[in-house]
Amino acid sequence: MLPSVSTLQQIGLAVLLLATLAWAVGLVRTVRRDRPAPQPPGTAQRLLKAVPRQVVPPSESVELTAAEREAFAGLVRELTRRH
Repeated sequence: MLPSVSTLQQIGLAVLLLATLAWAVGLVRTVRRDRPAPQPPGTAQRLLKAVPRQVVPPSESVELTAAEREAFAGLVRELTRRH
């Protein structure tokens, strides 16, 4: 026992420490439970193909040149390449 701290304060500190420990354990369990299950390789690509094409009004679209289309295709290849 600490000589300068009353018994009631020590009991309060113990209760506070137990409540903190219970909160931390509950938080860890909640985070682990809500974690998504690991996906097999290639699942992300299948999900992306499921996204519907967006329809853009002609007034808001711009035709790309062949060089711009090639640059965009290169960018897509670079971003989708697995490391």
